[in-house]
Amino acid sequence: MRDVRVVLIGGTSNVGKSTVAHEVAERLGFEALSTDGLARHPGRPWRTPEREVPAHVAEHYGSLTVDELIASVLGHYDRLWPRIEELIATHAAVGCGRTGVVLEGSALWPVHVATLRVPRTAAVWLTGADSVVRARVHAAGRYEVATGQEQALMDRFLARTERYQTLMTEAVDRLGLHRIDAGRGQSAGELADMVIAAADAQTAVGRPPTGQ
Repeated sequence: MRDVRVVLIGGTSNVGKSTVAHEVAERLGFEALSTDGLARHPGRPWRTPEREVPAHVAEHYGSLTVDELIASVLGHYDRLWPRIEELIATHAAVGCGRTGVVLEGSALWPVHVATLRVPRTAAVWLTGADSVVRARVHAAGRYEVATGQEQALMDRFLARTERYQTLMTEAVDRLGLHRIDAGRGQSAGELADMVIAAADAQTAVGRPPTGQ
């Protein structure tokens, strides 16, 4: 691959960003990071064997409309962007003593990334059918055996997730950025190949060569 030191992978929740990012990082010998590690918005509102849903998370999804949930998360990403931009610039710099990085997260909002003028940086966004994302959330939250209240929180999370993906896809396409449909049954390895090929071909951050 050409001299890329930062690979950005954006996309909505549960589209497979983290899995693909780790696969890409392993192949390139890079570090894999998530924007969630910088500052986390209210997390996923379902129980796991290791974690109960915090009260503030349940209140967040239970009390806000979908429009309010979208406004809240996009506002969070606006506030987080300066820290993300600084992280990208640090890892992209030659001679900084740092390894390359694959950074994934929904906070990689296309409108922000499109403003980057950082060399040695590439970006792609993963998308997937709403039905695929919904099935993954239902499996993770054990939707079929969840209580009515738990199902309602998952439904609200999914509504926000689907709205986010619609807005994100519209922005990616309007700005002429690179996106990959990750919902066609590809393996993580196959998607990693596609991400690396996209990164190698880009002549500006997130933008495929003219005509592609």
